[in-house]
Amino acid sequence: MDLDALRSARQGEWDRLDTLAAHRRLSGRDSDELVLRYQDGAADLSAITTTAGSVALGDRLSVSLSRARMRFTGTGRNVLSQLPAFFLLQLPAALYRVRWWTFWIALGSAVIAVAYGTWSANSPQVQAAMGSDADLKQLVNNDFVNYYSENPAASFTSQVWTNNAFIAAQCIAFGILGVYVPYILLQNAMNIGLTGGILIGYGHADTFFLYIAPHGLLELTSVFVAGAAGMRVFWAWIAPGPRTRLQALAEDGRAMFIIAVGLTISLFVSGIIEGFVTPSPLPWPVKIGIGALALTAFLLYMVVVGGRAHRLGETGDLDPFAAGARRIIAD
Repeated sequence: MDLDALRSARQGEWDRLDTLAAHRRLSGRDSDELVLRYQDGAADLSAITTTAGSVALGDRLSVSLSRARMRFTGTGRNVLSQLPAFFLLQLPAALYRVRWWTFWIALGSAVIAVAYGTWSANSPQVQAAMGSDADLKQLVNNDFVNYYSENPAASFTSQVWTNNAFIAAQCIAFGILGVYVPYILLQNAMNIGLTGGILIGYGHADTFFLYIAPHGLLELTSVFVAGAAGMRVFWAWIAPGPRTRLQALAEDGRAMFIIAVGLTISLFVSGIIEGFVTPSPLPWPVKIGIGALALTAFLLYMVVVGGRAHRLGETGDLDPFAAGARRIIAD
Protein backbone atom coordinates (compact mmCIF):
# COMPACT_ATOMS: atom_id res chain seq x y z
CA MET A 1 0.00 0.00 0.00
CA ASP A 2 1.22 3.49 -0.89
CA LEU A 3 0.81 5.33 2.43
CA ASP A 4 1.50 8.73 0.90
CA ALA A 5 -1.25 8.21 -1.65
CA LEU A 6 -3.62 7.06 1.08
CA ARG A 7 -2.76 10.12 3.18
CA SER A 8 -3.42 12.45 0.23
CA ALA A 9 -6.74 10.78 -0.54
CA ARG A 10 -8.02 10.57 3.04
CA GLN A 11 -6.48 13.54 4.82
CA GLY A 12 -9.54 15.72 4.36
CA GLU A 13 -11.82 13.07 5.84
CA TRP A 14 -9.49 12.50 8.82
CA ASP A 15 -9.35 16.24 9.47
CA ARG A 16 -13.13 16.37 9.37
CA LEU A 17 -13.23 13.53 11.92
CA ASP A 18 -10.96 15.54 14.23
CA THR A 19 -13.12 18.63 13.78
CA LEU A 20 -16.34 16.79 14.66
CA ALA A 21 -14.73 15.09 17.65
CA ALA A 22 -13.59 18.48 18.96
CA HIS A 23 -17.01 20.16 18.68
CA ARG A 24 -18.51 21.15 22.01
CA ARG A 25 -22.02 20.41 20.78
CA LEU A 26 -23.20 18.17 17.96
CA SER A 27 -26.46 18.32 16.07
CA GLY A 28 -28.13 15.09 15.03
CA ARG A 29 -26.76 15.49 11.50
CA ASP A 30 -23.23 16.06 12.78
CA SER A 31 -23.57 13.03 15.03
CA ASP A 32 -24.53 10.87 12.06
CA GLU A 33 -21.56 12.20 10.11
CA LEU A 34 -19.22 11.50 13.03
CA VAL A 35 -20.31 7.86 13.04
CA LEU A 36 -19.70 7.55 9.30
CA ARG A 37 -16.30 9.26 9.51
CA TYR A 38 -15.35 7.01 12.40
CA GLN A 39 -16.29 3.89 10.46
CA ASP A 40 -14.32 5.01 7.41
CA GLY A 41 -11.32 5.91 9.55
CA ALA A 42 -11.42 2.53 11.30
CA ALA A 43 -11.40 0.81 7.92
CA ASP A 44 -8.40 2.91 6.85
CA LEU A 45 -6.54 2.06 10.06
CA SER A 46 -7.22 -1.61 9.57
CA ALA A 47 -5.82 -1.45 6.04
CA ILE A 48 -2.72 0.42 7.24
CA THR A 49 -1.91 -1.97 10.07
CA THR A 50 -2.57 -5.02 7.89
CA THR A 51 -0.21 -3.94 5.13
CA ALA A 52 2.40 -1.77 6.90
CA GLY A 53 2.18 -2.70 10.57
CA SER A 54 2.81 -0.03 13.19
CA VAL A 55 3.71 3.21 11.41
CA ALA A 56 3.41 6.90 12.30
CA LEU A 57 0.44 7.41 9.99
CA GLY A 58 -1.47 4.61 11.67
CA ASP A 59 -0.60 5.88 15.15
CA ARG A 60 -1.84 9.35 14.25
CA LEU A 61 -5.10 7.95 12.87
CA SER A 62 -5.52 5.76 15.94
CA VAL A 63 -5.38 8.84 18.16
CA SER A 64 -8.04 10.55 16.04
CA LEU A 65 -10.29 7.50 16.26
CA SER A 66 -9.81 7.34 20.03
CA ARG A 67 -10.93 10.96 20.38
CA ALA A 68 -13.96 10.34 18.21
CA ARG A 69 -14.82 7.18 20.12
CA MET A 70 -14.87 9.12 23.36
CA ARG A 71 -17.76 11.17 22.00
CA PHE A 72 -20.06 8.19 22.16
CA THR A 73 -18.42 5.70 24.55
CA GLY A 74 -17.06 8.04 27.22
CA THR A 75 -18.34 8.45 30.73
CA GLY A 76 -22.01 9.35 30.79
CA ARG A 77 -23.24 12.54 32.38
CA ASN A 78 -25.75 12.86 35.17
CA VAL A 79 -29.21 12.84 33.63
CA LEU A 80 -30.28 15.78 35.77
CA SER A 81 -27.51 17.90 34.31
CA GLN A 82 -29.01 17.41 30.84
CA LEU A 83 -32.51 18.57 31.76
CA PRO A 84 -31.86 22.31 31.22
CA ALA A 85 -30.61 21.66 27.68
CA PHE A 86 -33.60 19.42 27.01
CA PHE A 87 -36.23 21.90 28.17
CA LEU A 88 -34.54 25.09 26.97
CA LEU A 89 -33.16 23.86 23.64
CA GLN A 90 -34.10 20.45 22.32
CA LEU A 91 -37.81 20.27 23.17
CA PRO A 92 -38.77 23.84 22.17
CA ALA A 93 -36.70 23.57 18.98
CA ALA A 94 -38.46 20.33 18.06
CA LEU A 95 -41.86 21.93 18.70
CA TYR A 96 -40.83 24.95 16.66
CA ARG A 97 -40.11 22.70 13.68
CA VAL A 98 -43.75 21.57 13.49
CA ARG A 99 -45.39 24.93 14.18
CA TRP A 100 -46.82 25.34 10.67
CA TRP A 101 -47.94 21.72 10.45
CA THR A 102 -49.72 22.30 13.77
CA PHE A 103 -51.41 25.46 12.50
CA TRP A 104 -52.78 23.85 9.36
CA ILE A 105 -53.92 20.72 11.21
CA ALA A 106 -55.69 22.86 13.79
CA LEU A 107 -57.36 24.92 11.07
CA GLY A 108 -58.43 21.84 9.12
CA SER A 109 -59.79 20.16 12.26
CA ALA A 110 -61.74 23.28 13.16
CA VAL A 111 -63.32 23.46 9.70
CA ILE A 112 -64.31 19.78 9.82
CA ALA A 113 -65.70 20.06 13.37
CA VAL A 114 -67.77 23.14 12.48
CA ALA A 115 -69.08 21.44 9.34
CA TYR A 116 -70.17 18.31 11.21
CA GLY A 117 -71.53 20.37 14.09
CA THR A 118 -73.66 22.48 11.77
CA TRP A 119 -74.88 19.35 10.01
CA SER A 120 -75.87 17.49 13.18
CA ALA A 121 -77.42 20.57 14.80
CA ASN A 122 -79.73 21.20 11.84
CA SER A 123 -80.43 17.73 10.47
CA PRO A 124 -83.13 15.60 12.14
CA GLN A 125 -81.89 12.64 10.09
CA VAL A 126 -78.39 12.88 11.59
CA GLN A 127 -79.82 13.23 15.09
CA ALA A 128 -82.05 10.22 14.56
CA ALA A 129 -79.08 8.19 13.34
CA MET A 130 -77.18 9.06 16.54
CA GLY A 131 -79.94 7.86 18.85
CA SER A 132 -83.53 8.22 19.90
CA ASP A 133 -84.87 11.51 21.18
CA ALA A 134 -84.84 10.14 24.73
CA ASP A 135 -81.22 9.03 24.39
CA LEU A 136 -80.11 12.39 23.04
CA LYS A 137 -81.94 14.25 25.81
CA GLN A 138 -80.21 12.04 28.35
CA LEU A 139 -76.90 12.99 26.74
CA VAL A 140 -77.47 16.74 26.71
CA ASN A 141 -79.19 16.97 30.10
CA ASN A 142 -77.09 14.56 32.13
CA ASP A 143 -74.43 12.34 30.55
CA PHE A 144 -72.29 15.04 28.95
CA VAL A 145 -71.85 16.95 32.19
CA ASN A 146 -71.73 13.90 34.47
CA TYR A 147 -68.87 12.43 32.45
CA TYR A 148 -66.52 14.93 34.10
CA SER A 149 -67.57 14.20 37.68
CA GLU A 150 -68.80 10.60 37.86
CA ASN A 151 -65.31 9.36 38.86
CA PRO A 152 -62.91 10.67 41.52
CA ALA A 153 -60.88 13.56 40.12
CA ALA A 154 -57.50 11.85 40.58
CA SER A 155 -58.48 8.63 38.83
CA PHE A 156 -60.28 10.54 36.08
CA THR A 157 -57.18 12.67 35.52
CA SER A 158 -55.02 9.55 35.26
CA GLN A 159 -57.48 7.94 32.85
CA VAL A 160 -57.72 10.84 30.41
CA TRP A 161 -53.98 11.51 30.59
CA THR A 162 -53.14 7.90 29.78
CA ASN A 163 -55.67 7.76 26.96
CA ASN A 164 -54.61 11.05 25.36
CA ALA A 165 -50.89 10.32 25.73
CA PHE A 166 -51.43 6.94 24.06
CA ILE A 167 -53.25 8.57 21.14
CA ALA A 168 -50.49 11.17 20.77
CA ALA A 169 -47.80 8.49 20.84
CA GLN A 170 -49.67 6.53 18.16
CA CYS A 171 -49.86 9.58 15.92
CA ILE A 172 -46.10 10.02 16.11
CA ALA A 173 -45.17 6.33 15.96
CA PHE A 174 -47.42 5.53 12.99
CA GLY A 175 -47.08 8.87 11.25
CA ILE A 176 -44.76 7.35 8.65
CA LEU A 177 -47.72 5.37 7.28
CA GLY A 178 -49.23 8.59 5.98
CA VAL A 179 -52.88 7.62 6.46
CA TYR A 180 -53.06 6.90 10.19
CA VAL A 181 -52.67 10.47 11.42
CA PRO A 182 -55.29 11.97 9.05
CA TYR A 183 -57.67 9.17 10.06
CA ILE A 184 -57.23 9.83 13.80
CA LEU A 185 -57.55 13.59 13.36
CA LEU A 186 -60.62 13.21 11.16
CA GLN A 187 -62.32 10.95 13.72
CA ASN A 188 -61.48 13.39 16.48
CA ALA A 189 -62.88 16.39 14.59
CA MET A 190 -66.00 14.46 13.57
CA ASN A 191 -66.74 13.31 17.12
CA ILE A 192 -66.31 16.81 18.54
CA GLY A 193 -68.46 18.31 15.80
CA LEU A 194 -71.25 15.74 16.07
CA THR A 195 -71.42 15.90 19.86
CA GLY A 196 -71.31 19.69 19.85
CA GLY A 197 -73.97 19.80 17.16
CA ILE A 198 -76.32 17.64 19.22
CA LEU A 199 -75.95 19.85 22.28
CA ILE A 200 -76.37 22.99 20.19
CA GLY A 201 -79.41 21.53 18.43
CA TYR A 202 -81.05 20.84 21.79
CA GLY A 203 -80.29 24.34 23.08
CA HIS A 204 -77.25 23.52 25.22
CA ALA A 205 -74.53 25.33 23.30
CA ASP A 206 -73.34 26.99 26.49
CA THR A 207 -72.91 23.65 28.21
CA PHE A 208 -70.82 22.27 25.36
CA PHE A 209 -68.40 25.17 25.14
CA LEU A 210 -68.13 25.76 28.89
CA TYR A 211 -67.23 22.12 29.56
CA ILE A 212 -64.89 21.75 26.58
CA ALA A 213 -62.98 25.02 26.76
CA PRO A 214 -61.10 24.77 30.09
CA HIS A 215 -59.14 21.62 29.28
CA GLY A 216 -59.81 21.34 25.56
CA LEU A 217 -57.70 24.34 24.59
CA LEU A 218 -54.45 22.67 25.66
CA GLU A 219 -55.55 19.09 25.10
CA LEU A 220 -56.62 19.59 21.49
CA THR A 221 -53.53 21.66 20.73
CA SER A 222 -51.37 18.83 22.06
CA VAL A 223 -53.19 16.37 19.81
CA PHE A 224 -52.66 18.68 16.85
CA VAL A 225 -48.94 18.85 17.65
CA ALA A 226 -48.80 15.06 17.82
CA GLY A 227 -50.47 14.86 14.43
CA ALA A 228 -48.05 17.45 13.08
CA ALA A 229 -45.09 15.42 14.37
CA GLY A 230 -46.41 12.27 12.74
CA MET A 231 -46.96 14.00 9.42
CA ARG A 232 -43.48 15.54 9.62
CA VAL A 233 -41.99 12.05 9.81
CA PHE A 234 -44.11 10.96 6.84
CA TRP A 235 -43.04 14.02 4.85
CA ALA A 236 -39.39 13.31 5.63
CA TRP A 237 -39.90 9.98 3.86
CA ILE A 238 -41.76 11.48 0.91
CA ALA A 239 -39.61 14.59 0.39
CA PRO A 240 -36.22 14.18 2.13
CA GLY A 241 -34.63 17.04 0.17
CA PRO A 242 -30.85 16.79 -0.21
CA ARG A 243 -30.73 14.09 2.49
CA THR A 244 -31.15 10.39 1.89
CA ARG A 245 -34.50 9.01 3.04
CA LEU A 246 -32.89 7.05 5.86
CA GLN A 247 -30.99 10.11 7.01
CA ALA A 248 -34.13 12.26 6.89
CA LEU A 249 -36.11 9.68 8.86
CA ALA A 250 -33.34 9.38 11.44
CA GLU A 251 -33.03 13.14 11.95
CA ASP A 252 -36.74 13.95 12.00
CA GLY A 253 -37.57 10.79 13.95
CA ARG A 254 -35.26 11.85 16.76
CA ALA A 255 -36.87 15.28 16.96
CA MET A 256 -40.38 13.81 16.91
CA PHE A 257 -39.48 11.45 19.74
CA ILE A 258 -38.56 14.52 21.79
CA ILE A 259 -42.00 15.95 21.01
CA ALA A 260 -43.65 12.73 22.22
CA VAL A 261 -41.89 13.14 25.56
CA GLY A 262 -42.90 16.78 25.79
CA LEU A 263 -46.54 16.06 24.98
CA THR A 264 -46.85 13.70 27.93
CA ILE A 265 -46.24 16.77 30.08
CA SER A 266 -48.71 19.05 28.31
CA LEU A 267 -51.35 16.32 28.28
CA PHE A 268 -50.76 15.73 31.98
CA VAL A 269 -51.46 19.41 32.59
CA SER A 270 -54.63 19.27 30.47
CA GLY A 271 -55.64 16.10 32.32
CA ILE A 272 -55.31 17.90 35.66
CA ILE A 273 -57.46 20.74 34.34
CA GLU A 274 -60.04 18.28 33.02
CA GLY A 275 -60.15 16.29 36.25
CA PHE A 276 -59.96 19.08 38.82
CA VAL A 277 -60.93 22.37 37.14
CA THR A 278 -63.63 21.57 34.55
CA PRO A 279 -66.08 19.92 37.02
CA SER A 280 -65.20 22.26 39.91
CA PRO A 281 -67.57 24.91 41.30
CA LEU A 282 -65.22 27.71 40.23
CA PRO A 283 -66.79 30.51 38.17
CA TRP A 284 -66.67 29.77 34.46
CA PRO A 285 -64.51 32.80 33.62
CA VAL A 286 -61.91 31.45 36.04
CA LYS A 287 -62.07 27.95 34.55
CA ILE A 288 -61.74 29.17 30.99
CA GLY A 289 -59.05 31.62 32.10
CA ILE A 290 -57.00 28.73 33.52
CA GLY A 291 -57.33 26.84 30.24
CA ALA A 292 -56.43 29.91 28.21
CA LEU A 293 -53.41 30.56 30.43
CA ALA A 294 -52.19 26.98 29.95
CA LEU A 295 -52.60 27.25 26.17
CA THR A 296 -50.83 30.63 26.06
CA ALA A 297 -47.89 29.26 28.04
CA PHE A 298 -47.62 26.28 25.68
CA LEU A 299 -47.73 28.43 22.54
CA LEU A 300 -45.18 30.90 23.92
CA TYR A 301 -42.89 28.00 24.77
CA MET A 302 -43.35 26.56 21.30
CA VAL A 303 -42.93 29.77 19.31
CA VAL A 304 -40.84 32.14 21.43
CA VAL A 305 -38.54 29.75 23.30
CA GLY A 306 -38.49 27.43 20.31
CA GLY A 307 -37.64 30.27 17.97
CA ARG A 308 -34.77 31.32 20.20
CA ALA A 309 -33.41 27.76 20.30
CA HIS A 310 -33.74 27.57 16.52
CA ARG A 311 -31.79 30.80 16.04
CA LEU A 312 -29.06 29.40 18.29
CA GLY A 313 -28.68 26.53 15.83
CA GLU A 314 -30.62 23.89 17.74
CA THR A 315 -32.43 21.46 15.42
CA GLY A 316 -34.35 19.48 18.02
CA ASP A 317 -32.51 16.27 17.21
CA LEU A 318 -31.70 13.79 19.91
CA ASP A 319 -27.97 13.25 19.94
CA PRO A 320 -27.52 9.47 19.86
CA PHE A 321 -24.28 9.53 21.84
CA ALA A 322 -24.45 8.83 25.54
CA ALA A 323 -21.10 10.47 26.21
CA GLY A 324 -22.48 13.94 26.65
CA ALA A 325 -22.49 15.22 23.10
CA ARG A 326 -25.14 17.69 24.33
CA ARG A 327 -23.82 20.67 26.25
CA ILE A 328 -25.74 23.51 27.84
CA ILE A 329 -25.31 26.74 25.94
CA ALA A 330 -23.46 29.06 28.24
CA ASP A 331 -24.38 32.41 26.75
